[in-house]
Formats: sequence, C-alpha cells, structure tokens
Amino acid sequence: MNRVSVYELIARLPEIDKVRRMSRALAMLDAVLSPEPEYRYFGFDSRWSPTEETALMRNGSGDEYSIVFSPDGAIAQGFDHESPLSPWGRSPAEPWPGLFIGVPDSLAPALDEPAFLHHNGDRKVTVCFWRTPADERWLCGPVEGADKDGADWLFKLLAEGRPEAYLTFAEDYYEVALELDAIAHVYALMPLTEEVITALNPEVMLKNLKDDIAEIGYPRP
Repeated sequence: MNRVSVYELIARLPEIDKVRRMSRALAMLDAVLSPEPEYRYFGFDSRWSPTEETALMRNGSGDEYSIVFSPDGAIAQGFDHESPLSPWGRSPAEPWPGLFIGVPDSLAPALDEPAFLHHNGDRKVTVCFWRTPADERWLCGPVEGADKDGADWLFKLLAEGRPEAYLTFAEDYYEVALELDAIAHVYALMPLTEEVITALNPEVMLKNLKDDIAEIGYPRP
C-alpha cells in the first residue's frame, strides 16, 4: 500500500481558517457522540491561551496530534507511535532529522508546550508542518522517509474535509449508525438543535453540551 507523506498531505490541506473550522466541527461531533471526555477522539480548546486555540486528537493507543492556531499562523505536530520516525527508535531519543527545519520563530514556542511533550520532556512527534498568514501553502521541513511518518492517517479527516469521511470514521469508531445530514450540519458550524443532537446521539440533550460548546468555541444556539 502506498503511504501518503507529509508533503502530499500539506498539498491537500485547505487554508488555516478551514482547518480550524473543521477541527472545531470534529470536536463538537465527538462531544455529542461521547459524553465522557476521556473517550473522545477529537478535541478543541478555544481558550488554550489568551491568543491561541488548539485542536487535539488522541486515539487512546498512543497516537496523537495537536494544531496550535494563533495570530501568527498555525503549527501542527503528529505522533504515530509505530512510525520508524518515532524518537523512541533513536538513541538518545530525539526528533527525526529535518522535522523542525524552517519552523518560523513566531510559531516555535508551541514545540516546547509541556502538554505536547512526553512526561520526561522528550518531544512526541513524527510529523510537523506549519503555515503563517503570509504563506500561500502549508510548509514542512526536509524529512527523509516521510512516507512512514503517519501523516496519511493522523490528519486524514482534515485532508478529506467531507462529512462523509467523518461518517465512515465515527460509525466504525463509536459503532453506531449516524445520519449524514446531522454531521453536515455540524461541519457547516450551524448552531446545534435538539433535532440534530438526537440524530447523532438520542441520549444527549442540548443542555448537556453547554460547557463543551463554550470550550470548543462552537456557535451558540
């Protein structure tokens, strides 16, 4: 099977604002489908800092990503724990050569955010890319072996950008049947209604999502 490298991934990603909007939608959908936050796949913190928002993915098996959005642009880090580019495959453990070459100084502080580091302070990363408001496209460093960095599946839903892609993912991950129209409603960032929520999860009501809506920064009803 041919793997999609970070170079091919970033060529498919839309501009920063669309990635942010999709990330917000993915987090809201997961909040409806999984009332217990610890079991959610996607998250979004609109109050990460006074100037930053962060999209998060954790699959519970050690794989994850983060995208930090700020006025200076956006920077993403992903970690595929089975990738040969994992720092744990090197001695001493350190990021794969080239991953951070070219990262703008304005975005670099996100690389040292404690929440994205291993408990011993090592960086958990096999793929990294970024974009500033002045850039015409997403960028990444010169990385050999990037076709094995995990970019193809870590950021798959953001690259595909279609409600149908989330439908396929969620029906498999949460083992439930879902309505595409309800997913499309959230992808469009339209305010939630009881009807849409019930179509996704009949055990959840709008009042149960008040805190999640605030944290995600999703449009209020």
